Amino acid sequence: MSGEPGGAAGRTTGPSGGLRLAALRGGFGALDRVAPEVGARWAVRIWCTVPRGGGLRRDERPGEGERSTVAVAPGRDVVVETWGSGEPVYLVHGWGGWRGQLGAFVAPLVAQGRRVVAFDAPSHGESAPGFLGPRRSTALEMVDALKAVTAAHGTPAAVVAHSLGATVTTIAVTDGVAAGRLALLAPSAEVLSMTRTMARHLGYGERTRSRFDRRLEALARRPLRDFDLTAHDVTVPVLVVHDRQDKEVPHADGVRVAGTWPDGTLVTTEGLGHRRLLRDPGVVDVVTRFVAASDGAQGSSPAR
Repeated sequence: MSGEPGGAAGRTTGPSGGLRLAALRGGFGALDRVAPEVGARWAVRIWCTVPRGGGLRRDERPGEGERSTVAVAPGRDVVVETWGSGEPVYLVHGWGGWRGQLGAFVAPLVAQGRRVVAFDAPSHGESAPGFLGPRRSTALEMVDALKAVTAAHGTPAAVVAHSLGATVTTIAVTDGVAAGRLALLAPSAEVLSMTRTMARHLGYGERTRSRFDRRLEALARRPLRDFDLTAHDVTVPVLVVHDRQDKEVPHADGVRVAGTWPDGTLVTTEGLGHRRLLRDPGVVDVVTRFVAASDGAQGSSPAR
């Protein structure tokens, strides 16, 4: 399972993008009628294609940290960067992102006496391609990468995760990664709504979508229900930060996620969208205080 709203299928704005989308919709519409299995294979390929960097390549790091690699599988290493010393706090980027996007959290967390550990997921940033090849990956492969990095660098005192990284982190925690607390920024509540959104965007119907869902489950080797954050029992303190104007993951998803778990807190921002909240001083402060807290999530008022 992989992809997210605004991913490879969604980047079709502008004149050339409009023509490409029209061609995709025409092709998928025809395949849905005569060869839905072929359409499903094509849709999975699009779903698993990592979007090119562009604006996602923004670098907020205060400076270069100590660089190393961790093997997720033979021949498939991910790049890791660390700053400071003390209990580790992990930064987990989303689909199409890279470790530098969350760099604004590094200096405040190091000042707390924490060791900050960030990494690029397979086929992202400077890491090696995943098992599907260059520019392709899956959420499960990102989960495996987080497990490998935490095994190498120590049990997380906290994890700060963005977008699909929030799903990756939640699955890793329920699979046994013993994180002390989680700060989830713009999390998506569940994947099934995303597959329906993609079907509407690309113009295919239920015949293709049902086969697409089955292919995703086979690729992930687990039911799509596992990628529904509200289906997991998370008992550690969780802070959810979500912007009302997020155009990629609806604010309602953050509300659902924060309300699902017994120790969840929601912070709502205004006007930061899906990525600008990663470098907003108010958000950085709320997350830093949450990581530093020893008794439950902090910050019930908007960060901005």
